[in-house]
Amino acid sequence: MYAKQFKLLSFIVVIALMMGAAGCQAAATPTTAPAAPTTAPAMPTIAPAAPTKAPAPTTAPVPTTAPAPTTAPAAPTAAAAERTLTIWHYESATGAMGKAWDAAVKQFEATHPNVKVVVDSTRGFEQIQQTAAMVLNSDQAPDVMEYNKGNATSGLLSSQGLLTDMTAEVTKRGWDKILTGGMQTTSRYQNGVMGSGPWYGVTNYGEFVMVYYNKKLFADHNIAVPTTLDEMEAAMAKFKAAGITPIVTGATEYPAQQIFYELVLSKADSSFVDDYQLYKAPVDFHNAAFTFGADKMLEWVQKGYIEKNSTSMAAEDMGLGFESGKYPMMISGSWWYGRFINEIKNFDWGIFLFPGNKYNAGSGGNLWIIPANSKNKDLAYDFIDITMSKPIQTILGNAGGIPVNADVTQITDPKVKELITAFSQFSPGAAFYPDWPAPGLYDNLVGDIQNLINGTTTPSKTLDAIATFYNQNKPVTK
Repeated sequence: MYAKQFKLLSFIVVIALMMGAAGCQAAATPTTAPAAPTTAPAMPTIAPAAPTKAPAPTTAPVPTTAPAPTTAPAAPTAAAAERTLTIWHYESATGAMGKAWDAAVKQFEATHPNVKVVVDSTRGFEQIQQTAAMVLNSDQAPDVMEYNKGNATSGLLSSQGLLTDMTAEVTKRGWDKILTGGMQTTSRYQNGVMGSGPWYGVTNYGEFVMVYYNKKLFADHNIAVPTTLDEMEAAMAKFKAAGITPIVTGATEYPAQQIFYELVLSKADSSFVDDYQLYKAPVDFHNAAFTFGADKMLEWVQKGYIEKNSTSMAAEDMGLGFESGKYPMMISGSWWYGRFINEIKNFDWGIFLFPGNKYNAGSGGNLWIIPANSKNKDLAYDFIDITMSKPIQTILGNAGGIPVNADVTQITDPKVKELITAFSQFSPGAAFYPDWPAPGLYDNLVGDIQNLINGTTTPSKTLDAIATFYNQNKPVTK
């Protein structure tokens, strides 16, 4: 019996030894096959896949559709950290709009801490005017941009599909309650024509053309502020007799054509404005208003009231000329007002509307537009909303701009109040700007008025040139 037991025990030991040897060989296999990891790790990628269907809490939040509240907010935060809001405008840092928008950028950064803001104000009015269509039709378009209003500019781009229809956001954010009546005219375009239809831009200030005057020079020569065109011409004659050029202007850009337009408007009525700007009826470019404007412009040059060398002067040269104190008057827009408050220190100055005119150049200010190719339209709307807010509007007002939504109780500067009062007097007679009716008319007017000032053409031929371009390029309307 013991022999049988011994034999059975020996048999079990042998079997155990054989199984142990086999296990050692199996365990040794990975040490002799280093190439296996290229396929061995593939197993875990299959194995963990199952938990995405399982309710295990450690893996359930991985899917973007998982409802777990602890991980859902992480995605927007990560996305926002990578976003950049690009803003283009062409306002001076010392001007009212420049100051207000700088404050708006700071507020935007405070309320959007994970968004980088890039502001480009190096492109001037002229450059953006000439390149906007090309830029907005590319992937280089900014997210929000200041752009000129009117049929020839914002209207044209809206008809080309380059601008975002902002109507839904305008009503959602209440901007249509801030901009009422005529202030909406230049923000809305139907088939490229302003005044109705979708909102393709939003203005947040007003502007108009006026006469800036040097109070010291007026007092030194015992000249009162004129209230009629005859009185203004008498004042200019007196300055010229004293060896002083009465008006500083710049004809390589917009200022000289605005003087021409003010002279035209001195003989205009509401039907003239509607026909020229809104195409209500065909325009006779040799009517009394246009003829008077062209003839009088040449007369002022011939009498020395406007310098011939203004044909080589830009708008900036004009502004600096007035700041120098050498010129009694400058006919230009309210966009200079805030800058003059800051920069003119050696004489007192004031403003008056072009004497005797019922209608004057002006409107709501330039627009915030959102290119159709903007990558961050939601952020652009947020920024515009800040520029429309009362705190920013009040900054704009106190800096010398014309706000549309300021807390007027916080505007105390007498100089600013003078501007706002003048704007209220101007508003019923807003006649927009001479270059608005047709794309490209701006450059055409610059050249035509330069030629008139140079004496290389006649008033009649100047009007012929304007008429030809206008009729060939104005929008086709029903």
